[in-house]
Amino acid sequence: MTDEIPEIDSVTGTGIPVRGNDIDTDQIIPARFMKVVTFDGLGEFAFFDQRFDDDDNQKDHPFNEPQFQDASVLAVNANFGCGSSREHAPQALMRWGIDAIVGESFAEIFAGNCLALGIPTVTADHETIVDLQEWIDENPDGEIHVDVESETVTYGDKTVEATVDDAQRRALTEGVWDTTALMKSNADAVAEKAAELPYVDV
Repeated sequence: MTDEIPEIDSVTGTGIPVRGNDIDTDQIIPARFMKVVTFDGLGEFAFFDQRFDDDDNQKDHPFNEPQFQDASVLAVNANFGCGSSREHAPQALMRWGIDAIVGESFAEIFAGNCLALGIPTVTADHETIVDLQEWIDENPDGEIHVDVESETVTYGDKTVEATVDDAQRRALTEGVWDTTALMKSNADAVAEKAAELPYVDV
């Protein structure tokens, strides 16, 4: 564990529901917005083609609705984040303001890319997710508590069971989810090991 990487035991915030199965990474961040040197500013392009028409007029989408603008917990359905493995998708969601995602299921690579950013991807059954999405619609200012350690989601007066992948849960709660920061914080040990290897010229 390193002090540079925060332990993520839970996430609390208001919710935003995005409905539909098989929402792929191209919908989350269209390819034309990926021609960037850094990820800065990607948040404004999250779900862009679902949010705007060809003339940049707003369409009906939760990410456009004022009551959800400060939301940090995204509630989605099945196979969210499928398609190409672009890391820009979770980057765009994070920079829009999303700190945790609760859904029926996630594409494996997308979930891995979320973990690299410290974003829990928590799963629950279809009925649980639909109930949560409906509750968010009715209570846009209501707080949702996603407990990674205990694998529960609490909202209103209800606490429901959820599932967090074991490896993800350990990485988040032990503060070892950011592998780049982990290597940097152990740079001396990495250099020492590299010096011991006969095929590494340091």
